[in-house]
This record gives sequence, structure tokens and C-alpha cells, in this order.
Amino acid sequence: MTNSLLEDLAWRGLLYQQTDAEGIEKLITDEKISLYCGVDPTADSMHIGHIVPLLTLRRFQLHGHRPILLVGGATGMIGDPSGRSEERQLQTTEQIDKNVLGIKKQMEQIFDFQSENGAQMVNNSEWIGAMNVIEFLRDFGKLININYMLGKDSINSRLDSGLSFTEFTYTLIQGIDFNHLFNHYNCRIQIGGSDQWGNITTGLEMIRKTHEEETKAFGITIPLVTKADGTKFGKSSTGAVWLDAKKTSPYEFYQFWINTADADVIKYMKIFTFLDRVVIEDFQVSVENEPHLRKAQIALGEEMTRLIHGQDALEQAVRISQALFSGNLKELTAGEMKDAFKDVPSVEMTKETKNIVDFIVESGISASKRQAREDVTNGAISINGEKVTDVAYEVGEADRLEDEFMIIRRGKKNYKMIKFL
Repeated sequence: MTNSLLEDLAWRGLLYQQTDAEGIEKLITDEKISLYCGVDPTADSMHIGHIVPLLTLRRFQLHGHRPILLVGGATGMIGDPSGRSEERQLQTTEQIDKNVLGIKKQMEQIFDFQSENGAQMVNNSEWIGAMNVIEFLRDFGKLININYMLGKDSINSRLDSGLSFTEFTYTLIQGIDFNHLFNHYNCRIQIGGSDQWGNITTGLEMIRKTHEEETKAFGITIPLVTKADGTKFGKSSTGAVWLDAKKTSPYEFYQFWINTADADVIKYMKIFTFLDRVVIEDFQVSVENEPHLRKAQIALGEEMTRLIHGQDALEQAVRISQALFSGNLKELTAGEMKDAFKDVPSVEMTKETKNIVDFIVESGISASKRQAREDVTNGAISINGEKVTDVAYEVGEADRLEDEFMIIRRGKKNYKMIKFL
């Protein structure tokens, strides 16, 4: 077992930069502190790429420290230039407020808010929104030199392509956040992704210049998560993997994790789960000696789906997966079937009753009537998990799920969703 929280974070690959490694180690060993991570509400849901710093913050909470979760109601209206080559599209106040509510709900799933060191959630619109432009320029704009700001990668990298004054000031506003939390919440550390180093150090510079005594505030950044093959992490075949069940269903979420490559699964277990070192090392042995069992992938899928969506959603995702593997779709509800097959090839058809042979030819399941008859009589055709072996069978209303769709399977794995007009 590791001897300290920082050693555990290093073993998990979660430490990229620290402003003072020895100072941080001493601080979190000697005291129980408050520390924060910020998320800008650029959408009404976070995706899995957002949660690495948050899960790291949760690890501090499990060691007795108090997490402060900053949702950027103010900074979200400005736009962080970090890691971008162009200006962000500005959002309305109404959209920001909606996004904040969505993100808060997801934070509540990850963190403990009830214990003695329960998480605190804050919104920087509370102090930034109350500030007038003269106060901003006199009290804070004077603290940070232009040359200092131009040295930031997030700013310097945008000088050729163009950077508005609005986004130029973003690092100052995030610096105000750290300063405010230091003053009012005794917040001592900020955690962020590797692209946030410049913003974090601006905050530390602002704290240093607004306090006469030597201050003890620090910054930690976390490496960008990548796949072993060099492709971007966090994308499925259908796009980003969201925490919102309406955007990425628990089944899709579960499938994303259990489809992790052998080369990545242990790395992701370290980064994303709270399994301890001994357990993860046992899974590593399994990956090396019995990779066909995919024990690590299954455990990763279970841990992450339970964390984000809860035990009931995990059980549903497992049930859907098992039904699809066995081909026994009768075990699924209509809603679960729609969820499981929403990304399979689909075709639109009218609701009129049709003979099974004509139906599967028109839907493209079988190439010709001769092939269709053979498929039916050979038991290769199933409708919603029920085999159809009678070429005289009439496909009608009873076969339509929710009167909207139907799942046809030819053979073992050739699925198609029929959507009825």
C-alpha cells in the first residue's frame, strides 16, 4: 500500500504539476484543509473527460479534507481560452443557469455533502456578478502585469489566431476566484486539468499580492487522459460520453467502459475508480494471464456506472448486456430495447400489416423473397426476440413495441430497428 495520499495519486498517474510538492505534502499531512476545483457550465451535463479532477478532489475528501465545488456561473459567460484555437460562443444567462443546475445534480452523485467534511458548492457569479468594472480594474487588474499574462500558454497560443479582450481577462477572473475562496473559505489548494496551470498560478500570484504575510496556497494539475493507441479518450462511436442519462444512457455508459482495450483498462481503473492498489494489481494479473475473461473491464464498467448512475441503473445495464449476448430479447422491456438498439441500422416503414416474407425483404433484412423464405423456415428470423418460422406469418400491430418500433434479427448478430411512420 502507498504511504500517503500524494504517493497514491502519483501511482494512479494523477499528478502532472505541483507548485510546491514538499509544501503540499506537509500541508495535507499536518492539517485537514479545504481545496477546490472549478467547472464552467458550457453544457447542461459534464462528460467523462471533465470528471478526472473532480474524482481526484473526491480522493482528498476520503482522506478527511473538504472539497469546494465551484460552478462557474460567471466564468461560463466569459469563456476559457485554454486549449482552444477560437473564441467560444457566448451563452445566455438563462442557458448558463440551466447548465449550472444540471452540473450540480451530477456533483451530488460523486461527492459526500453530509459528513463532517462534506462538500460545499459555490457559484462564482455570487462575487464576480456583484463586481463593477472599476472595482475589477482597480482592485485586481492592477495586480497582474500584461507581460505575465502573455507568458501563459493559454493566451500566447492564441495571439496569432486572435483573442478577444473578454477571453484575455479569463485568467484574471479565475485568479479572483482562488483569492476569494482563500479569503472566505480558507481554501488552500486548487486542482485542475493540465490546461489550467496558467489560470491556477495566476490565482496564486493574486493571493500573494493581496496578503502581506507569507501565504500557503498551492496548485496541482492532472495529466490529460489518453488512450494507448494515441486516440482521444472519452469518445464513443456516437460522440462524447456524457454523465446525463438522457444524453448517454446507463447501458451505453456501461458499454463504453467494458469495451476498454486491454492496454488501457488498468490505467483507467487507477484514474477513475476508488478500488485500492491491491485489488487493481490483482486485475492487472488477470489482464496479463486471462485477458479473454475481461474481468478488469467488467469491474471498471460496474464501478463507473454505479458511481455515476447508481446501483439500479447498473443492474439494468447488465441485464440489457446479458440479454443481447444471449439473444434472449424477451427479457427486456420495450424501453430497454429502444435504449439498447438506438444506434443499430434502422429503416422507416408504414404500419400496415404485411406478410413476414414481404416485410423482411422491404426492410432490407433479406435480399430476396427466396432468401427471405429460407431465412424464416431455417429459424434465422426473430421479431423482438421471438423466432418466426411460419412463412405465412402476418407482421402487424401486436409486433410493434409502443406502436413505434420493432427489433428484427437475422442470424446471431444482424439486428435492425424498424421505425414505424
